[in-house]
Amino acid sequence: MDKFHQAPNIYVGEVDIKVKNLEYSLTFYQNIMGFQVLEKSERQAVLTADGKTPLLTLEQPKDVVAKTGRTSGLYHFAILLPSRADLSVFLRHIIQTGYPLGAADHYVSEALYLNDPDGNGIEVYRDRPSSEWKWNNGLVEMATEELDGNGIIAESDAEWTGLPVGTLMGHIHLHVADLKKAEEFYTKGLGLEVVSYYPQAAFLSSGRYHHHIAINTWQGQGAVTPPKNSVGLNWYSLVFPNQAAREKAINQLKQIGAQVTEEADFFVTEDPSGNQIRLVI
Repeated sequence: MDKFHQAPNIYVGEVDIKVKNLEYSLTFYQNIMGFQVLEKSERQAVLTADGKTPLLTLEQPKDVVAKTGRTSGLYHFAILLPSRADLSVFLRHIIQTGYPLGAADHYVSEALYLNDPDGNGIEVYRDRPSSEWKWNNGLVEMATEELDGNGIIAESDAEWTGLPVGTLMGHIHLHVADLKKAEEFYTKGLGLEVVSYYPQAAFLSSGRYHHHIAINTWQGQGAVTPPKNSVGLNWYSLVFPNQAAREKAINQLKQIGAQVTEEADFFVTEDPSGNQIRLVI
């Protein structure tokens, strides 16, 4: 059982993205990705893997515009599968559909990469057991190596039936305008810790996971916040173990000058690059 996506940790629960054409995107997210629809209206669809927990919401803004280059926002959201066998079934399915695919071995995990029809980035991965991760001076070793695709394929010959129960939102990786400012926000504000660095990127987590959130300046230092009606990230949620933990984060955010507003049953803040976050329990 994954221990990194439950209390006492702080982790990503849900991601909400904007798409140009809801029906077209749904075809991809159901047939290629294997999500089920939990709720649907004219401009919004809530997707799930287990039939009850919302993981991903697709929204089609009224005056939606395509993604433009060099902005902050979503690099990818990452779907965590329960096992290597599940990754095997997913990989074989993607190969059979002929959908374009990237892949990497990150030491801590084995990952596949896709883009949805609008260019929203998606990672689908499985974690190696945390007992196999290597730590040096408080930082976990990660790299980008060639994936053993044949080894993964050989892991299972089960039939593809969509995303398995137990699928989680593993992490989110964001483009930011200023790495240091973003790092301060996520550490001093939200209380995550840096567990790895990569050129122009930092990986942050709670409870010594390899990362719940990654931030990078690969779109260039000073990347601008995209317009509200642009394809891309709308918001993502961070799940706190209890009221006290969330309260502590809210106070820390206010201390560093971040805006926090209260909505119906959650609080909203945004990082210095305009990435919106819902703080939930």
